[in-house]
Amino acid sequence: MKKHVTVVGALHIGFGSLFLIGAVVVYFVFNFVKGVVGPDDVAQTIMSFLQYILPVFIGTIAVLGLVGGIGLLSYHSWARIIVIIVAALGCFNIPIGTLIGVYSIWVLMQDETIKLFNKEQPGQSMV
Repeated sequence: MKKHVTVVGALHIGFGSLFLIGAVVVYFVFNFVKGVVGPDDVAQTIMSFLQYILPVFIGTIAVLGLVGGIGLLSYHSWARIIVIIVAALGCFNIPIGTLIGVYSIWVLMQDETIKLFNKEQPGQSMV
C-alpha cells in the first residue's frame, strides 16, 4: 500500500497545483466578464461576488490538497484525514475528480494503510 499512498500523494500535489492556477484564471475571467457585462448594478454585484468567492473556494481546496499530498508522502496521520475530505469533495468534479477521489478514498480506507499512518513517527511520543 505504500506505493498507492505515494501515488495518491503525488496526484493530490499535482492536481492541487493545477487548481491553484485554475483559481487565478477564474479570478481574471470574472474580472474580464465584469467589464463585458456593462453598468448594470445587479450584474456587477453578482460578478464581483463570484470573482472573489469562487477563486477562494477553489484555492482553499487546492491548498488543502497540496498540504495533504505533501503530508501523505511523510505518512502524517492528519494528512490522511485531509486527503479523504478533499477526495470526497473532488468526487463532484466529474469525471477526473471522481476517479481520483474514489481511488484516494479506497487507498486511504484500507486497513493496511491505516496501520501505516498509526505507527509512531520518529521523535514523536504516543502520550
